[in-house]
This record gives sequence, structure tokens and C-alpha cells, in this order.
Amino acid sequence: MFKIIKFAKKSWYIMITIVVLLIIQVSCDLSLPQYTTNIVDIGIQKGGIDSIIPEVVRESEFENFTSLVATINDKVDIENNYYLEENNNQSILGQPEILVKENLYHIKEGANKTLIEETILLDYDLIEVQMITQQMNTYIQNEYREIGIDVEKMQITYILQNGGIMLSIAFFGMAIAIVAGYLTARLAAKTSMDLRGRVFKKVISFSNGEMDQFSTASLITRSTNDIQQIQTVILMLFRMVIMAPLMGIGGIIKVFESQNGSMFWIIGLAVLTIAILVSILMIVTMPKFKVMQDLIDRVNLVAREILIGIPVVRAFSREKHEEKRFEKASKDLMKTQVFTNKAMAVMQPFMILVMNSIGVVILWVGAQAIDAGTLQVGEMMEFITYATQIVFAFLMITIASIMIPRAAVAATRVDEVLRSKTLIKDKENLKILPKEGKGQLVFNHVHFKYPNAEVEALTDINFSANFGETTAIIGSTGCGKSTLLHLIPRLY
Repeated sequence: MFKIIKFAKKSWYIMITIVVLLIIQVSCDLSLPQYTTNIVDIGIQKGGIDSIIPEVVRESEFENFTSLVATINDKVDIENNYYLEENNNQSILGQPEILVKENLYHIKEGANKTLIEETILLDYDLIEVQMITQQMNTYIQNEYREIGIDVEKMQITYILQNGGIMLSIAFFGMAIAIVAGYLTARLAAKTSMDLRGRVFKKVISFSNGEMDQFSTASLITRSTNDIQQIQTVILMLFRMVIMAPLMGIGGIIKVFESQNGSMFWIIGLAVLTIAILVSILMIVTMPKFKVMQDLIDRVNLVAREILIGIPVVRAFSREKHEEKRFEKASKDLMKTQVFTNKAMAVMQPFMILVMNSIGVVILWVGAQAIDAGTLQVGEMMEFITYATQIVFAFLMITIASIMIPRAAVAATRVDEVLRSKTLIKDKENLKILPKEGKGQLVFNHVHFKYPNAEVEALTDINFSANFGETTAIIGSTGCGKSTLLHLIPRLY
């Protein structure tokens, strides 16, 4: 992966921006399930009342209220957290002025409602907490109605407020995703363009020695298909590989924060199943991915030889033979691609089965927990959403783990071209000939041997070719005439 990232290091500021945007996007996605829980559990089931402590209580009812709380837990000090308001016409809980028949006790502005609730529910198990919460919620709704507060309106207001926040977060997350996607696409395309330019510039400087080392067909593949693989994986890196761990870790934290850790074993089982399936897939397909690039080289090589040699092929009626050569190279590549595509296609329905099975298991276990009073409907919906996000994150990581090794092979092949040392080097102090000058070509005791050859192709060559003269190079086949001519323009 680092081999691929280093090709885009010039655009480091874009990469940092994308990572920041992805963190914001993940935060938006992970915050939505909590609002769903609030709408279902508080907005619908509790009438929009999110606390077991009322904001206001009638003066005549205040003593009964304190007695009720003391009955639940005598450690709670209610009196010091409320003050008496004697103004009858008041605006209460965001509603317009309500004609109140008697004085009201209001909770103090500095009172810690969360601490009071925790004290009330101290020393009770989860089922007892649910019962007390329901009891207090019913009491508060009845008290609000007696005061004259429109409880139904308060419920609708709560639902609309949370729904509006959800829509705002969703649209904001969508905008962030669009910007991140645009920057990622631009980063990948720019990196690919720069990489093609660097490879082309390097190849232009090659001598025949480097051309023989890589082969023209391989250089074409490295300049096109390999760089395209790198571009695709850069897109994947910044849309999946970076986002997936953020989503997975964030989802796990959210699950434990929401006190749904008792069902976390379902997510663990799903992730383990996906890991086993993907491991089998990688064992089967990885050798094929490594061979695929070489087969593409072979197709390009055969196609180039045939296209360049068409006149000779036709002159000797070798069309059928060349067709068979190309067909064999093409079929070898096709068989490898079909095998890998079949493996990926078989994996998809298994992944869908795992995802759907998670939902079924969560509904089954969650329904029993709801029946037992240890879980609420909204909490189960929240857990399903987080479980889907966590499993999908691990799924993206595993898919990327299949694609990245193939791109890593491509990156290594491209890097070999960029790191290759040019055999022909100019001297440090070159003489610049005048534009009107007359040059002279001199071979002074020249020896030459092809790379990895055992004997020299040219031995102790001496001659001069002056301006305006014709120099003839004559010899039998294989004596080195073409080699000598290749040395003049410094092809070797």
C-alpha cells in the first residue's frame, strides 16, 4: 500500500484534506442511529419526555412527587433542586403562555438532572430501571396535562426536532461525501497522469539495452494497465481502506456507549465468518492475480509482433498460424480472468447471506430482550444499524485486501521502470559544436559486447567518417554491421 501512496506524495495536502473529510463523514453516519433511537424510544414511546424528572410540578402535587421519588430511593434530595414560581401566566416547555390555576415548582437552572436520575435509579437492575422509568413517565405526562401543557404537541415537536437534526446531518454528510469523492477522483486521475508522464519520459531516455531488458510489450502494459490499476486502488484507498477502519472502530465504540454490548457477540461471529470466507478467496485467487499481469504482457507482445510484421505474415501466408498464437495468448488471459471473476461472483451472495443473517439474529435476540424488559425497540434498531456499519466496514477492508496486492504488483512493475538506471551517460564537460560547424565521427579502439553475452560483437574498431564523405560498412551476415550502426546514435 505504501508503494502506491508514495506515487501521490506530491499531493499530500489533498490526501490530508480527504482524510479529514472522511472523519467528518463517518462522524455524521455514526451519529444518525442515536437520533433514530430517540425518536422511537422517547418521541413515540415516552411522548417526547426524555427524563424521569419533570420540569414543572404543581404546588399541591409537589409533596406527593417528593414522596414518590423518596419511595423509589430515599437518597434523592428533591426539594433543593426546585423553586416555587407564583406567577400563574407562564410560558412552559417552549409552549406559549399557559393559564396556570395554581403556583408551580420549577426545576432550578443549575440542577444536574442526569445526576438526580442516576441517584434515583441507583441499586436497581435493568428490568427494575425500565419499570421505574415507565412509571415516572406516565406520572409526568399526567401531571403536565393537569397543568395545561399540550403533551401531544410536545411529542410532535420532539419528533420533528430530532427528525430535522437527522435530515441536516444526513445532507451535511452527503455534501462532505461528494466533496471527498471529487477530491479522491481528482487525486487518482492526477497521480495517474503524472505517473504516465514520468514513465514515458523515462522510457524515452532508454537505450536498446533497457528496451531489451523490459521489452516493448511490457513497457506498454506498465504504462497503461499497471498505472490504471494504481489509479483504481488509490480511489479505493481513500473511499474504503481509510474510511472502513474509522467506521468499524467508531461503530464498536458507539455500541458499547449505547449499552448494547451484550449482543456484540453477533457482530464478532459475523466478522469471523467474513474473515474465513475472504481468506479462502485470497488463497484461491491471489496466485492468479499475480500471473494476470504477465499474461497481459504476453497478449500485448503477440499483438505488437503481428501488427508490425503484417506484410511478412501475408507474404508467407502465415495468417492462420498468427491467429492461433494470438488466440492462445488471449485464451490464457481469459481463463485467468474468468476464474478470478467467478470466485468474486461466488463470494457476493455469501456476503449478502451473512449480512441478512445478522439482521435476523439481532431481531431474534433483541425480541427476547424486549420481551424480558432489558431492551427497547429503538435500542434494537440502533444496534442493527451499528452492526451493519461495522460488518460492512470489515467487508470493505477484506475486499480491499484482495485488490491491493494486485495493484502492489503493478506498482512494483512501474517502480522498476522509474528506478532503472540508464546505461548511457553523458560526460560532465560536453563540447558544444557551433551551428555552422562540420562534425567528424571517430571510432577509436571500440569494443562492444551485448548484455549477458559471452563474446564481443565488435572488437577493436577504428575508423573516421568526415563531413561530406561517404563511408561504407561492408561485411558478411552476423559480423556486426547493425551493431556498429546502433552505436552511432548511441542506441547502446
